[in-house]
Amino acid sequence: MKLMLRYALGIILLGLLLVGSWSYFSYQQFIAEPVAIQHPMTFKLAKGDSGYRVINNLVKQNIISQPRWAKLYLQISKKNGLKAGTYQLQSGMTFPQLIELFIDGKEIQHQLTFIEGWNIHQLRQFVSQQPTLTKVTTDWTDEQLLEAIGATESHLEGLFFPDTYHFPEGYRDIDLYQRAYQRLTQTLAEEWQQREAELPYENAYEALIMASIVEKETGRAEERATIAGVFVRRMQKRMRLQTDPTVIYGIGADFDGDIKRVHLRTDTPYNTYTRHGLPPTPIAIVGRESIHAALHPAPGKVLYFVSRGDGSHHFSETLQEHNAAVRKYQLKQK
Repeated sequence: MKLMLRYALGIILLGLLLVGSWSYFSYQQFIAEPVAIQHPMTFKLAKGDSGYRVINNLVKQNIISQPRWAKLYLQISKKNGLKAGTYQLQSGMTFPQLIELFIDGKEIQHQLTFIEGWNIHQLRQFVSQQPTLTKVTTDWTDEQLLEAIGATESHLEGLFFPDTYHFPEGYRDIDLYQRAYQRLTQTLAEEWQQREAELPYENAYEALIMASIVEKETGRAEERATIAGVFVRRMQKRMRLQTDPTVIYGIGADFDGDIKRVHLRTDTPYNTYTRHGLPPTPIAIVGRESIHAALHPAPGKVLYFVSRGDGSHHFSETLQEHNAAVRKYQLKQK
């Protein structure tokens, strides 16, 4: 009898050992093998989702098939603090890697780019058309947006820094505007502190206005400082800036792409042919390079420039030389 009992106990212990070994190796296999993802896919965690609820959702989407091992892993590892968001799951990821991804909060990052030279109407239209943003400002006035971003300026034009911005799904457009405004104010402040001496600007905002003119006048990096030098010297000599981009900005939506003499003679706050000094606001968003050029204009005697028609400009020190360049590069083209 005792022998039979010992034999039965041995069988039971062996069975338990086998089950335990099988369970151990099954668990180790589960956490080591990639989950069932063949191609990159998105996975959403709602606010308040527990680890167990996430596991159930993974099972429903056929990403894992062993919820008990997944729950055991959470118990043993004491992993918690999963963050709500939208994540991109990649093929080859293991369950522990998924959990680390959710804990780190490394959501899918969308991106969009603000382009140098855009005016505020182009910028706001672009933002309003982005499907990855949550829109709260689409119907706001410029004044409402100014107040929301905490701007001290009275006009939105030129207040947002052109750059590529990354953000998670559902990001609010107002938060994007806030970031771009902060980038602009920080960049402008840094450049203003390093400015050349004896510039004709009363404050950093006037330098920003000049930078926007430089931005619109040339797309060539090597010309920015030279063009800034032209306009700075004109201001110092009490000459009018006479720059077409400000005139075009003053015309607004009515501009048809062809600037005429009547436009140059029609007075607006932005017509630098009829008024001295800088226009009242920037005319576009500007990058750091144009701000730097406005605050570090190239020295020299150049007072005029004209487009060669290939994106570059011919620079002249005298009006006589300038008129000859106009005849060469502009009148012959017509």
